[in-house]
Order: sequence, then structure tokens, then C-alpha cells
Amino acid sequence: MTIGGGYIGIVLALALGLLVGVERGWSRRDDPDGSRVAGIRTFGLLGLAGGVAGEALRVTPALSVILLGGGAAVIVAGYLRSSRSGLDISATAAIVGVVTLGIGLLATTGQGVLACVVAAMTTLILSSRRQLHAWLGTLNEAEVQALARFALITLAVLPILPDRDMGPLLAWNPRRIWMVVVFVSGVSFAGYIAVRRLGPSRGIVLSAAAGAIVSSTAVTAALAGRLRRHDGPADLLASAVAAASAIMFMRVQILTAVLAPFAFPALALLSLPATALAVGWASWLLWRARGAAAASEGQPIRNPFDLGPAFALAALVAMLSLAARWLQQGFGQVGLGTVLALSGLVDVDSAIMTMNGLPPGTLEPRAAGLILSVPVMLNTLVKAGITISVAGWRAGWRAALPLVLSVGACLAAAAAGWLAGWL
Repeated sequence: MTIGGGYIGIVLALALGLLVGVERGWSRRDDPDGSRVAGIRTFGLLGLAGGVAGEALRVTPALSVILLGGGAAVIVAGYLRSSRSGLDISATAAIVGVVTLGIGLLATTGQGVLACVVAAMTTLILSSRRQLHAWLGTLNEAEVQALARFALITLAVLPILPDRDMGPLLAWNPRRIWMVVVFVSGVSFAGYIAVRRLGPSRGIVLSAAAGAIVSSTAVTAALAGRLRRHDGPADLLASAVAAASAIMFMRVQILTAVLAPFAFPALALLSLPATALAVGWASWLLWRARGAAAASEGQPIRNPFDLGPAFALAALVAMLSLAARWLQQGFGQVGLGTVLALSGLVDVDSAIMTMNGLPPGTLEPRAAGLILSVPVMLNTLVKAGITISVAGWRAGWRAALPLVLSVGACLAAAAAGWLAGWL
């Protein structure tokens, strides 16, 4: 779907130019007369000039180039004149003028939707000047370096990695494995920001719970790295690990109820005790850590961007993928439960998606719930192993204990259900 061209495109170009001009005129409303490079009328006309250039492009490309070049020259000349007068002039107005020309051009060349998006984003950035400068003033050197590193691994490395299966048994997809590094690093940095803004007691647990909505495994790896570095009260970090596990149990139940509702009753019977245990354990540890959390307020927060846990989890994902592919190729599909368990070692959601794609009636509901509980328990044990391997036994066993006990609660519920005839 395209918007733009003809009279509608010209009107849209003018309207979007005026939108940008409203912000520019309002933000510089207190400037002395003659000090403004451009105001609402100028930006409206720049948008209109870009629109006319877009229309001329269909008939006389040379005229389009003259219009765009002339508009850009006027902007640059106005900026140079104002800067030579000794006034405190920002280059923003000149840059926005060129962008407004481009917006007008897009509006009349069949890219009206893109023109609207660019105009809206430009206006938002311009109107957020004070907030952006205030936020910039709160950053320290470590945070700026962390942002640069995250941009490197996300915007520079990730796009160039091949998105195809390769390596031994075609078990490794480089882009998917690197996504683990990106997400764990992002969770770690988001947790750092949350702790700095909200304090340890709220920031650590809330950021862990939010991250676990997407991947509790990545959250656990990031928290294990902090446990290894003693970067925060141990009870508080262990509480966040348990809270992330509880969120995972809840997420799995919700996804199952939506995507595979026939398996939900049996799965809920098995996972509800584990959910209750994880929630209770997290609450107890949070209560125990209240004094330590209060004492840690105001203390310096350590490295906000530790890549160690991210690389460790990526290596684990690669090894598990290779092991799963080897087992499947070497021994065949020894039942659907085994295949789903292998696929859910690191990502439980994949098992649910697989079950969602099965033909109706393939599995009996109680068997389906039991099968889905297997990757849930295995994933929980994997996270316990990650916690201990990354944090070390001394720092990690307390955080891993509620994960192991949650699996025990699932097994106990399964045994009770079998004895009662529910399973």
C-alpha cells in the first residue's frame, strides 16, 4: 500500500513540513528576532519544495535536482550566515531542513507512509531535546562503553553472520547462536540500568521477571555472572533466579492454554506446584535480602556489560544442539516425547510450537501434558547447571536449589496424579 503522488502527495508534503516546523518554531520561540535560521513557514515550504521536486522527477529530473539542490543550498547558506554573526547556532536546524526536503520528496514518490513515519520520528526526537540531554548527563564512561559494545555485537556482527545450518551434522546456525549472546548481554545491561534507576531490591528482581518473559535461560546466565562477581547481595540475586523460573512456568502454561489447550489440564497439574514453590522461594529470599539490599544502596555497580555469561550460554547452546542432532540422527525418533524434550532443552517454547503443529488427535490430552512437562523440567535443570557452572559451586548452589526443588515438585505432582488416577 502506497500513499502519495499528485495533489494528495503535495498536500501531505506541505503538512509534514509544517509538522516539523511547529516543533522548530515553538522550541525557538524565545530567540531574538533575526536569530532563527528557519521557523514554521520555512519548514513548511521546505516540505513543499521536496514535494514539488518529487513530482518534477517524473517529468523533468533536472528540475527536481535543481529544486533539491537549491533548497539544500539555502539551508546551508542560512546556517553559515548565522554562525558568522557570532550567535550560538546549532547544526540541528540545517540537518532538519535537509531531512524535511527528503520527507517532501518521499511524500510525492509513492512513499507517503514512510514520509509520515520519518516526520513523526523527527518531531519526536526534536521535542525530546531536554529529556535526551538530561539522560545523557546521567551516563558514565562505563555505560557509554557498554552501549558501544552492545551496538557492535548487535548492529555490526549479527547482520553479517550466515542464517543457515552448518558445521558438524548441520547442527549450528551462527546467527541464532549469536542471538543468545545479544540477548544475554541485553538482559545484563537492562538489569544494570534497572538497578541503577530503581535500586537493588526492586531493579534486580523486576528486570529478571521482565526478561524471563522472553528467555528465562538468558536471564539466569546473566544473574549467574553477577553471582560469580559478587555483584549484589547473594540472596537478592538468587531470588531473581527463582522469580525468572516462576515466570517461565507461568509463560509455558499460558502458551499451552492458547496453542495446545488439550494439553493444558495435565500440564497445569504438574507445573502449578513448581510455580508455587518458585514464587514462595523467591519471596522468602527477597524478604531475607531486605537488609543487605538496603545496605547496598549507593554502592558502585560493577561492569554493566559482561560478555562472559553470554559466551558461556552460547557455547552450551551449540553443544546441546550438536548433541540433540547426533541423538536424533544416530538413534532415530524414539517417540515424540524424546524429540520434544531435546528441542526444549534450551527453548521450552519450541516444544509447545511443535505440539501446536501436530494433527488433531495425535496425542491423548493427558499424554500431551506429560510430554510437555519433560522439556520444562529439563530446561529447569539446564538452568540450574548454568547457574552452578557460571557462578561456581560456592556462589551458585543456593540459587540453583529452588530450580532443582521445582523439578522435584513436578515429579511429586506426577506421582500423586498417577496414584490418584488423574494421569
